[in-house]
Amino acid sequence: MFSIGIVFLFSIVALRAQNAPTFVVFSGEGDVFPLTTTNEAKFSILADTADFAGVEYALANLQADFEAVTGIEPLLMANPAATNIKLIIGTLGKSNFIDQLVKTGLINKNELSGKHEKFIIQTVQQPFEGIDEALVIAGSDKRGTIYGIYELSRQIGVSPWHYWADVPVRKSKDIYIRRGVYTAGEPAVEYRGIFINDEEPALGNWVRATFGGFNHLFYEKVFELILRLKGNFLWPAMWGKAFYDDDPLNAVLADKMGVVIGTSHHEPMARAHVEWSRYGEGEWNYQTNAEVLKKFWREGFKRAYGTECIITVGMRGDGDEPMSEEANIQLLEKIISDQRAIISEISGKDAAEIPQVWALYKEVQDYYDKGMSVPDDVTLLLCDDNWGNVRKLPLPEAPKRKGGYGMYYHFDYVGGPRNYKWLNTVQIERTWEQMHLSYEMGVDKLWIVNVGDIKP
Repeated sequence: MFSIGIVFLFSIVALRAQNAPTFVVFSGEGDVFPLTTTNEAKFSILADTADFAGVEYALANLQADFEAVTGIEPLLMANPAATNIKLIIGTLGKSNFIDQLVKTGLINKNELSGKHEKFIIQTVQQPFEGIDEALVIAGSDKRGTIYGIYELSRQIGVSPWHYWADVPVRKSKDIYIRRGVYTAGEPAVEYRGIFINDEEPALGNWVRATFGGFNHLFYEKVFELILRLKGNFLWPAMWGKAFYDDDPLNAVLADKMGVVIGTSHHEPMARAHVEWSRYGEGEWNYQTNAEVLKKFWREGFKRAYGTECIITVGMRGDGDEPMSEEANIQLLEKIISDQRAIISEISGKDAAEIPQVWALYKEVQDYYDKGMSVPDDVTLLLCDDNWGNVRKLPLPEAPKRKGGYGMYYHFDYVGGPRNYKWLNTVQIERTWEQMHLSYEMGVDKLWIVNVGDIKP
Protein backbone atom coordinates (compact mmCIF):
# COMPACT_ATOMS: atom_id res chain seq x y z
CA MET A 1 0.00 0.00 0.00
CA PHE A 2 2.91 2.37 0.70
CA SER A 3 4.29 2.02 -2.85
CA ILE A 4 0.84 2.41 -4.41
CA GLY A 5 0.14 5.47 -2.31
CA ILE A 6 3.42 7.09 -3.37
CA VAL A 7 2.69 6.60 -7.07
CA PHE A 8 -0.94 7.68 -6.67
CA LEU A 9 -0.21 10.96 -4.90
CA PHE A 10 2.82 11.85 -7.02
CA SER A 11 0.99 10.96 -10.24
CA ILE A 12 -1.52 13.65 -9.32
CA VAL A 13 1.22 16.23 -9.55
CA ALA A 14 2.88 14.59 -12.54
CA LEU A 15 -0.17 14.70 -14.82
CA ARG A 16 0.41 18.34 -15.75
CA ALA A 17 3.03 19.64 -13.35
CA GLN A 18 6.20 17.63 -12.86
CA ASN A 19 8.35 16.92 -9.82
CA ALA A 20 10.97 19.63 -9.60
CA PRO A 21 14.14 18.70 -11.52
CA THR A 22 17.06 17.53 -9.46
CA PHE A 23 18.82 20.58 -8.07
CA VAL A 24 20.62 18.95 -5.10
CA VAL A 25 23.94 17.21 -5.71
CA PHE A 26 26.53 15.84 -3.30
CA SER A 27 29.77 16.92 -4.95
CA GLY A 28 31.23 20.30 -5.80
CA GLU A 29 31.66 19.64 -9.51
CA GLY A 30 30.09 21.96 -12.03
CA ASP A 31 28.21 25.23 -11.55
CA VAL A 32 27.02 24.68 -7.99
CA PHE A 33 26.43 26.64 -4.79
CA PRO A 34 27.72 25.03 -1.57
CA LEU A 35 24.86 24.78 0.93
CA THR A 36 26.70 22.67 3.51
CA THR A 37 30.22 21.29 3.35
CA THR A 38 32.45 19.27 5.64
CA ASN A 39 33.98 21.36 8.44
CA GLU A 40 31.87 24.43 7.52
CA ALA A 41 30.18 26.40 10.31
CA LYS A 42 26.47 25.97 10.96
CA PHE A 43 24.44 27.89 8.38
CA SER A 44 21.27 29.96 8.89
CA ILE A 45 17.80 30.02 7.33
CA LEU A 46 16.19 33.44 6.88
CA ALA A 47 12.40 33.49 7.28
CA ASP A 48 9.80 36.08 8.23
CA THR A 49 8.01 35.43 11.52
CA ALA A 50 4.86 36.93 9.93
CA ASP A 51 4.60 34.04 7.47
CA PHE A 52 1.93 31.32 7.78
CA ALA A 53 1.96 29.00 10.79
CA GLY A 54 2.10 26.06 8.40
CA VAL A 55 5.33 27.39 6.94
CA GLU A 56 6.77 27.60 10.47
CA TYR A 57 5.89 23.91 11.04
CA ALA A 58 7.59 22.94 7.78
CA LEU A 59 10.66 25.05 8.60
CA ALA A 60 11.04 23.26 11.93
CA ASN A 61 10.89 19.93 10.08
CA LEU A 62 13.46 21.18 7.57
CA GLN A 63 15.84 22.04 10.41
CA ALA A 64 15.40 18.52 11.80
CA ASP A 65 15.86 17.02 8.31
CA PHE A 66 19.17 18.82 7.81
CA GLU A 67 20.33 17.61 11.21
CA ALA A 68 19.36 14.04 10.30
CA VAL A 69 21.29 14.25 7.02
CA THR A 70 24.37 16.30 7.99
CA GLY A 71 24.48 16.06 11.77
CA ILE A 72 24.12 19.85 12.06
CA GLU A 73 20.85 21.69 12.65
CA PRO A 74 20.73 25.05 10.85
CA LEU A 75 19.65 28.16 12.72
CA LEU A 76 16.34 29.85 11.95
CA MET A 77 16.77 33.62 11.81
CA ALA A 78 14.54 36.63 11.08
CA ASN A 79 17.30 39.18 10.39
CA PRO A 80 19.18 39.30 7.07
CA ALA A 81 22.25 40.53 8.99
CA ALA A 82 22.52 37.14 10.73
CA THR A 83 25.62 35.04 10.26
CA ASN A 84 26.10 32.64 7.33
CA ILE A 85 22.63 32.81 5.76
CA LYS A 86 22.42 30.20 3.01
CA LEU A 87 18.62 29.74 2.71
CA ILE A 88 15.82 32.31 2.34
CA ILE A 89 12.30 30.92 2.57
CA GLY A 90 8.89 32.55 2.47
CA THR A 91 5.51 33.20 0.87
CA LEU A 92 4.74 35.98 -1.58
CA GLY A 93 2.76 38.66 0.24
CA LYS A 94 3.49 37.16 3.68
CA SER A 95 7.27 37.34 3.78
CA ASN A 96 8.90 40.73 3.70
CA PHE A 97 12.11 39.10 2.49
CA ILE A 98 10.46 37.47 -0.52
CA ASP A 99 8.59 40.68 -1.33
CA GLN A 100 11.87 42.61 -1.26
CA LEU A 101 13.48 40.13 -3.65
CA VAL A 102 10.51 40.57 -5.99
CA LYS A 103 10.78 44.36 -5.72
CA THR A 104 14.47 44.31 -6.63
CA GLY A 105 13.82 41.97 -9.55
CA LEU A 106 15.78 39.03 -8.18
CA ILE A 107 12.63 36.89 -8.20
CA ASN A 108 10.12 36.96 -11.05
CA LYS A 109 6.77 37.87 -9.51
CA ASN A 110 4.90 36.52 -12.54
CA GLU A 111 6.06 33.03 -11.63
CA LEU A 112 4.10 33.19 -8.36
CA SER A 113 1.42 35.88 -8.41
CA GLY A 114 -2.05 34.39 -8.80
CA LYS A 115 -0.69 30.84 -8.94
CA HIS A 116 -2.09 27.92 -6.92
CA GLU A 117 0.22 25.99 -4.60
CA LYS A 118 3.30 26.74 -6.69
CA PHE A 119 6.87 27.20 -5.52
CA ILE A 120 10.07 28.31 -7.17
CA ILE A 121 13.50 27.30 -5.91
CA GLN A 122 16.41 29.35 -7.20
CA THR A 123 19.89 30.50 -6.39
CA VAL A 124 20.22 34.26 -6.01
CA GLN A 125 23.39 36.34 -6.04
CA GLN A 126 23.66 39.04 -3.34
CA PRO A 127 20.01 38.92 -2.19
CA PHE A 128 20.74 41.23 0.74
CA GLU A 129 23.69 43.20 1.95
CA GLY A 130 26.31 40.91 3.44
CA ILE A 131 24.95 37.75 1.75
CA ASP A 132 26.98 36.75 -1.31
CA GLU A 133 24.62 34.00 -2.47
CA ALA A 134 21.63 32.08 -1.14
CA LEU A 135 19.11 29.45 -2.12
CA VAL A 136 15.62 30.97 -2.16
CA ILE A 137 12.40 28.98 -1.76
CA ALA A 138 9.37 31.16 -2.53
CA GLY A 139 5.75 30.07 -2.56
CA SER A 140 2.68 31.56 -4.23
CA ASP A 141 0.65 30.70 -1.14
CA LYS A 142 0.92 28.75 2.10
CA ARG A 143 1.07 25.29 0.59
CA GLY A 144 3.28 26.43 -2.27
CA THR A 145 5.97 27.40 0.24
CA ILE A 146 5.44 24.23 2.28
CA TYR A 147 5.82 22.04 -0.82
CA GLY A 148 9.01 23.86 -1.75
CA ILE A 149 10.44 23.22 1.71
CA TYR A 150 9.61 19.52 1.58
CA GLU A 151 10.97 19.23 -1.97
CA LEU A 152 14.35 20.37 -0.60
CA SER A 153 14.01 17.86 2.25
CA ARG A 154 13.30 15.08 -0.21
CA GLN A 155 16.25 15.92 -2.43
CA ILE A 156 18.77 16.16 0.41
CA GLY A 157 17.83 12.62 1.44
CA VAL A 158 14.71 12.56 3.66
CA SER A 159 11.89 10.47 2.19
CA PRO A 160 8.29 11.58 2.78
CA TRP A 161 7.89 8.09 4.25
CA HIS A 162 10.80 8.34 6.69
CA TYR A 163 8.44 8.11 9.68
CA TRP A 164 5.60 5.93 8.40
CA ALA A 165 7.65 3.33 6.52
CA ASP A 166 10.98 3.65 8.35
CA VAL A 167 12.79 4.77 5.20
CA PRO A 168 16.38 5.53 6.25
CA VAL A 169 17.83 9.00 5.81
CA ARG A 170 20.63 9.35 3.25
CA LYS A 171 23.57 10.84 5.19
CA SER A 172 25.89 13.45 3.70
CA LYS A 173 28.05 16.31 5.01
CA ASP A 174 28.35 17.92 1.58
CA ILE A 175 25.24 19.33 -0.10
CA TYR A 176 25.46 21.52 -3.19
CA ILE A 177 22.78 23.28 -5.24
CA ARG A 178 22.89 23.51 -9.01
CA ARG A 179 22.55 27.17 -9.89
CA GLY A 180 19.31 28.01 -11.67
CA VAL A 181 15.54 28.25 -11.20
CA TYR A 182 13.42 25.18 -10.43
CA THR A 183 9.70 24.53 -10.02
CA ALA A 184 7.11 21.76 -10.12
CA GLY A 185 4.45 24.09 -11.50
CA GLU A 186 0.88 24.09 -10.25
CA PRO A 187 -0.84 20.84 -9.17
CA ALA A 188 -3.05 19.34 -11.84
CA VAL A 189 -5.77 18.41 -9.34
CA GLU A 190 -6.96 21.02 -6.86
CA TYR A 191 -7.64 18.80 -3.83
CA ARG A 192 -5.55 15.64 -3.37
CA GLY A 193 -5.85 13.43 -0.33
CA ILE A 194 -6.44 10.21 1.54
CA PHE A 195 -9.24 8.60 3.53
CA ILE A 196 -8.19 6.66 6.65
CA ASN A 197 -10.78 3.89 6.88
CA ASP A 198 -11.24 0.34 8.18
CA GLU A 199 -8.45 1.27 10.58
CA GLU A 200 -9.22 -1.30 13.28
CA PRO A 201 -7.52 -3.22 14.73
CA ALA A 202 -4.11 -2.66 13.10
CA LEU A 203 -3.76 1.11 13.04
CA GLY A 204 -6.11 1.65 15.98
CA ASN A 205 -4.15 -0.48 18.43
CA TRP A 206 -0.85 1.14 17.41
CA VAL A 207 -2.28 4.68 17.66
CA ARG A 208 -3.69 4.09 21.14
CA ALA A 209 -0.40 2.58 22.33
CA THR A 210 1.73 5.31 20.74
CA PHE A 211 -0.35 8.50 21.06
CA GLY A 212 -3.16 7.60 23.45
CA GLY A 213 -5.82 7.86 20.75
CA PHE A 214 -6.69 9.54 17.46
CA ASN A 215 -5.70 12.96 18.75
CA HIS A 216 -3.68 15.88 17.39
CA LEU A 217 -0.41 14.14 18.27
CA PHE A 218 -1.29 11.34 15.87
CA TYR A 219 -2.77 13.58 13.21
CA GLU A 220 0.29 15.83 13.22
CA LYS A 221 2.19 12.88 11.73
CA VAL A 222 -0.58 12.28 9.18
CA PHE A 223 -0.72 15.94 8.14
CA GLU A 224 3.05 16.01 7.69
CA LEU A 225 2.92 12.91 5.48
CA ILE A 226 0.20 14.40 3.29
CA LEU A 227 2.11 17.66 2.84
CA ARG A 228 5.44 15.94 2.17
CA LEU A 229 3.65 14.01 -0.61
CA LYS A 230 2.29 17.32 -1.97
CA GLY A 231 -1.25 16.42 -0.97
CA ASN A 232 -3.62 18.78 0.81
CA PHE A 233 -6.78 16.90 1.85
CA LEU A 234 -7.94 14.34 4.43
CA TRP A 235 -11.02 12.37 5.33
CA PRO A 236 -10.09 11.35 8.91
CA ALA A 237 -10.49 7.95 10.53
CA MET A 238 -14.16 7.21 11.26
CA TRP A 239 -14.56 3.70 12.69
CA GLY A 240 -15.91 4.72 16.08
CA LYS A 241 -14.01 8.01 15.89
CA ALA A 242 -14.96 11.65 15.51
CA PHE A 243 -12.18 13.95 14.28
CA TYR A 244 -13.70 17.18 15.62
CA ASP A 245 -15.23 15.75 18.79
CA ASP A 246 -12.43 13.44 20.00
CA ASP A 247 -9.85 16.22 20.18
CA PRO A 248 -10.76 19.85 19.34
CA LEU A 249 -7.09 20.47 18.55
CA ASN A 250 -7.30 18.12 15.54
CA ALA A 251 -9.04 20.68 13.34
CA VAL A 252 -7.03 23.59 14.74
CA LEU A 253 -3.77 21.84 13.89
CA ALA A 254 -4.94 20.82 10.41
CA ASP A 255 -5.79 24.43 9.63
CA LYS A 256 -2.46 25.70 10.94
CA MET A 257 -0.38 23.10 9.10
CA GLY A 258 -2.28 23.56 5.84
CA VAL A 259 -4.41 20.42 5.41
CA VAL A 260 -8.01 20.74 4.22
CA ILE A 261 -10.45 18.53 6.16
CA GLY A 262 -13.58 16.83 4.92
CA THR A 263 -15.76 14.00 6.19
CA SER A 264 -16.51 10.79 4.35
CA HIS A 265 -19.21 10.20 1.77
CA HIS A 266 -21.81 9.23 4.39
CA GLU A 267 -20.94 11.83 7.05
CA PRO A 268 -22.63 15.07 5.97
CA MET A 269 -22.07 18.55 7.36
CA ALA A 270 -18.74 17.87 9.10
CA ARG A 271 -20.21 15.38 11.58
CA ALA A 272 -18.75 11.94 12.11
CA HIS A 273 -21.11 8.99 11.98
CA VAL A 274 -20.32 8.01 15.57
CA GLU A 275 -21.47 11.44 16.76
CA TRP A 276 -25.05 10.46 15.95
CA SER A 277 -24.65 7.53 18.35
CA ARG A 278 -23.24 9.91 20.96
CA TYR A 279 -25.60 12.85 20.60
CA GLY A 280 -28.37 12.03 18.12
CA GLU A 281 -32.01 11.67 19.14
CA GLY A 282 -34.45 9.45 17.30
CA GLU A 283 -34.02 7.84 13.90
CA TRP A 284 -31.48 8.75 11.23
CA ASN A 285 -34.42 9.42 8.93
CA TYR A 286 -35.11 12.78 7.33
CA GLN A 287 -38.73 11.92 6.60
CA THR A 288 -39.52 11.48 10.29
CA ASN A 289 -36.78 13.37 12.13
CA ALA A 290 -35.82 16.35 9.99
CA GLU A 291 -35.66 19.04 12.69
CA VAL A 292 -33.38 17.00 14.94
CA LEU A 293 -31.09 16.19 12.00
CA LYS A 294 -30.93 19.83 10.95
CA LYS A 295 -29.91 20.82 14.48
CA PHE A 296 -27.29 18.08 14.46
CA TRP A 297 -25.90 19.28 11.12
CA ARG A 298 -26.03 22.95 12.13
CA GLU A 299 -23.78 22.20 15.11
CA GLY A 300 -21.34 20.33 12.85
CA PHE A 301 -20.97 23.07 10.27
CA LYS A 302 -20.75 25.79 12.91
CA ARG A 303 -17.88 23.92 14.56
CA ALA A 304 -15.96 23.45 11.31
CA TYR A 305 -16.60 26.88 9.81
CA GLY A 306 -13.59 29.16 9.96
CA THR A 307 -11.13 26.38 9.19
CA GLU A 308 -10.21 25.20 5.71
CA CYS A 309 -12.69 22.43 4.95
CA ILE A 310 -14.87 20.90 2.25
CA ILE A 311 -18.39 20.14 3.42
CA THR A 312 -19.95 16.83 2.43
CA VAL A 313 -23.64 17.22 1.59
CA GLY A 314 -26.38 14.68 0.95
CA MET A 315 -27.37 11.71 3.08
CA ARG A 316 -27.13 7.93 3.10
CA GLY A 317 -28.76 5.48 5.47
CA ASP A 318 -27.43 4.97 8.98
CA GLY A 319 -24.12 3.11 9.09
CA ASP A 320 -23.05 3.70 5.47
CA GLU A 321 -26.08 1.86 4.11
CA PRO A 322 -28.64 2.88 1.47
CA MET A 323 -31.59 4.99 2.61
CA SER A 324 -34.99 3.38 2.79
CA GLU A 325 -36.86 2.54 -0.41
CA GLU A 326 -39.30 5.31 0.40
CA ALA A 327 -36.51 7.87 0.01
CA ASN A 328 -36.54 9.43 -3.42
CA ILE A 329 -34.92 12.07 -5.58
CA GLN A 330 -37.20 14.84 -4.32
CA LEU A 331 -36.34 14.04 -0.71
CA LEU A 332 -32.59 14.06 -1.35
CA GLU A 333 -32.89 17.33 -3.24
CA LYS A 334 -34.68 18.82 -0.23
CA ILE A 335 -32.01 17.48 2.15
CA ILE A 336 -29.24 19.18 0.17
CA SER A 337 -31.29 22.37 -0.13
CA ASP A 338 -31.82 22.43 3.64
CA GLN A 339 -28.13 21.72 4.29
CA ARG A 340 -27.15 24.61 2.03
CA ALA A 341 -29.57 26.87 3.86
CA ILE A 342 -27.75 25.98 7.10
CA ILE A 343 -24.39 26.72 5.44
CA SER A 344 -25.64 30.12 4.28
CA GLU A 345 -27.25 30.94 7.63
CA ILE A 346 -24.13 30.24 9.69
CA SER A 347 -21.52 31.60 7.28
CA GLY A 348 -23.50 34.69 6.31
CA LYS A 349 -22.51 33.96 2.71
CA ASP A 350 -24.12 32.49 -0.35
CA ALA A 351 -23.75 28.71 0.00
CA ALA A 352 -22.01 28.68 -3.37
CA GLU A 353 -19.01 30.40 -1.75
CA ILE A 354 -18.39 27.46 0.63
CA PRO A 355 -16.72 24.37 -0.94
CA GLN A 356 -19.07 21.37 -0.93
CA VAL A 357 -18.95 17.84 -2.30
CA TRP A 358 -21.63 15.22 -2.97
CA ALA A 359 -20.43 11.63 -3.39
CA LEU A 360 -22.13 9.45 -6.00
CA TYR A 361 -21.27 6.32 -4.03
CA LYS A 362 -23.03 3.01 -4.69
CA GLU A 363 -26.81 3.58 -4.93
CA VAL A 364 -26.46 7.37 -4.74
CA GLN A 365 -25.24 7.40 -8.35
CA ASP A 366 -28.65 6.03 -9.38
CA TYR A 367 -30.33 9.19 -8.08
CA TYR A 368 -28.08 11.35 -10.23
CA ASP A 369 -28.47 9.11 -13.29
CA LYS A 370 -32.25 9.40 -12.94
CA GLY A 371 -32.13 13.18 -13.10
CA MET A 372 -31.53 14.48 -9.61
CA SER A 373 -30.72 18.19 -9.70
CA VAL A 374 -27.47 19.21 -7.96
CA PRO A 375 -26.38 22.85 -7.54
CA ASP A 376 -23.70 23.69 -10.08
CA ASP A 377 -21.17 24.79 -7.44
CA VAL A 378 -21.23 21.43 -5.62
CA THR A 379 -18.37 19.11 -6.63
CA LEU A 380 -19.70 15.81 -7.93
CA LEU A 381 -17.53 13.08 -6.43
CA LEU A 382 -17.60 10.15 -8.83
CA CYS A 383 -16.51 6.75 -7.51
CA ASP A 384 -15.00 3.46 -8.47
CA ASP A 385 -16.84 0.19 -7.88
CA ASN A 386 -14.81 -0.44 -4.68
CA TRP A 387 -12.47 -2.63 -6.72
CA GLY A 388 -10.52 -0.04 -8.69
CA ASN A 389 -12.84 0.27 -11.71
CA VAL A 390 -14.26 3.75 -12.30
CA ARG A 391 -18.05 3.57 -12.65
CA LYS A 392 -18.86 6.87 -14.31
CA LEU A 393 -17.09 9.78 -16.01
CA PRO A 394 -18.36 13.05 -17.46
CA LEU A 395 -19.38 12.82 -21.11
CA PRO A 396 -17.17 14.78 -23.50
CA GLU A 397 -20.11 17.01 -24.40
CA ALA A 398 -21.16 17.59 -20.77
CA PRO A 399 -21.16 21.27 -19.80
CA LYS A 400 -18.49 22.44 -17.39
CA ARG A 401 -19.55 22.53 -13.76
CA LYS A 402 -18.48 25.34 -11.44
CA GLY A 403 -17.89 22.77 -8.70
CA GLY A 404 -16.16 20.40 -11.09
CA TYR A 405 -15.78 16.64 -10.72
CA GLY A 406 -13.86 14.52 -8.24
CA MET A 407 -12.99 10.85 -7.85
CA TYR A 408 -13.24 8.55 -4.81
CA TYR A 409 -10.98 5.52 -5.33
CA HIS A 410 -10.21 2.45 -3.20
CA PHE A 411 -7.00 0.73 -2.10
CA ASP A 412 -8.97 -0.87 0.78
CA TYR A 413 -12.54 -2.11 1.08
CA VAL A 414 -14.66 -3.77 3.74
CA GLY A 415 -17.91 -5.14 2.31
CA GLY A 416 -19.41 -7.70 -0.04
CA PRO A 417 -18.52 -9.96 -1.67
CA ARG A 418 -15.27 -9.90 0.36
CA ASN A 419 -12.90 -7.54 2.15
CA TYR A 420 -9.47 -6.59 0.94
CA LYS A 421 -7.04 -4.70 3.18
CA TRP A 422 -3.44 -3.72 3.85
CA LEU A 423 -0.55 -4.19 1.40
CA ASN A 424 -0.57 -3.97 -2.40
CA THR A 425 -4.26 -4.66 -2.84
CA VAL A 426 -4.73 -3.01 -6.24
CA GLN A 427 -2.73 -3.45 -9.43
CA ILE A 428 -0.79 -0.20 -9.78
CA GLU A 429 -0.99 -0.19 -13.58
CA ARG A 430 -4.77 -0.24 -13.39
CA THR A 431 -4.77 2.61 -10.87
CA TRP A 432 -2.70 4.71 -13.25
CA GLU A 433 -4.87 3.83 -16.25
CA GLN A 434 -8.15 4.57 -14.46
CA MET A 435 -6.99 7.82 -12.88
CA HIS A 436 -5.30 9.04 -16.06
CA LEU A 437 -8.55 8.38 -17.93
CA SER A 438 -10.48 10.24 -15.23
CA TYR A 439 -8.18 13.25 -15.52
CA GLU A 440 -8.40 13.31 -19.29
CA MET A 441 -12.21 13.38 -18.98
CA GLY A 442 -12.12 16.45 -16.75
CA VAL A 443 -12.07 14.94 -13.24
CA ASP A 444 -9.61 17.38 -11.71
CA LYS A 445 -11.28 19.06 -8.73
CA LEU A 446 -10.76 16.45 -5.99
CA TRP A 447 -9.10 13.05 -5.77
CA ILE A 448 -9.52 11.04 -2.56
CA VAL A 449 -8.25 7.48 -2.07
CA ASN A 450 -9.33 5.07 0.65
CA VAL A 451 -5.95 3.85 1.96
CA GLY A 452 -7.24 1.83 4.90
CA ASP A 453 -4.79 1.79 7.81
CA ILE A 454 -1.76 3.77 6.50
CA LYS A 455 0.33 1.67 8.92
CA PRO A 456 -0.69 -2.03 8.85
